[in-house]
Amino acid sequence: MRVIGLDVGERRIGVAISDPDERLAVPLQVLERRGPRRDVAAVAELAERESAGRIVLGLPLSLSGEEGPQAREVRRFGQALAAALPVPVEYWDERLSTVEADRLLAAAGERGRRRRGWRDAVAASIVLQAYLDAHRGRVQDGEQR
Repeated sequence: MRVIGLDVGERRIGVAISDPDERLAVPLQVLERRGPRRDVAAVAELAERESAGRIVLGLPLSLSGEEGPQAREVRRFGQALAAALPVPVEYWDERLSTVEADRLLAAAGERGRRRRGWRDAVAASIVLQAYLDAHRGRVQDGEQR
C-alpha cells in the first residue's frame, strides 16, 4: 500500500509518496492552494490515482510541542479530507521539516525559485519518511496502526 504525505502551507501543499512496501518516501509534486474544496478534491484525485491507502499530514507544532493557528488549520483540512476519502488520515509532527528541506536543497545546489518550488514536496517527504520509519516494525509484525 502506498502512503501519501502532505505538507500543508498557506500557499502550497507539498506532496510526497511512499513506495508500495512503505519503506521509502519521495517528493512527488507541489499543489498550489485554490480554496478548501478544490484542495480537498485535488488531494482526493491524487490519492485515487496513486492507490493510496493512507494520508499523513505534517502537523506544524511549536518547538514546545503546542498546537498553534497553523496546526489548527491543518487539522481542519485533515478533517475535510477524512470526510471526503475512504482512507485513514493521520497527523505527524513536522517540526523543522522545512528547515531540513532547505538544507537538503541547498546541499544539492538548488537555488532561488526552483528551490522554493520543491521545498514543500521535500518537506512532505521528510515528514512521511519519519512516519514510515516509526511505523515500520508495527506493520511487519502484523500490528494495525
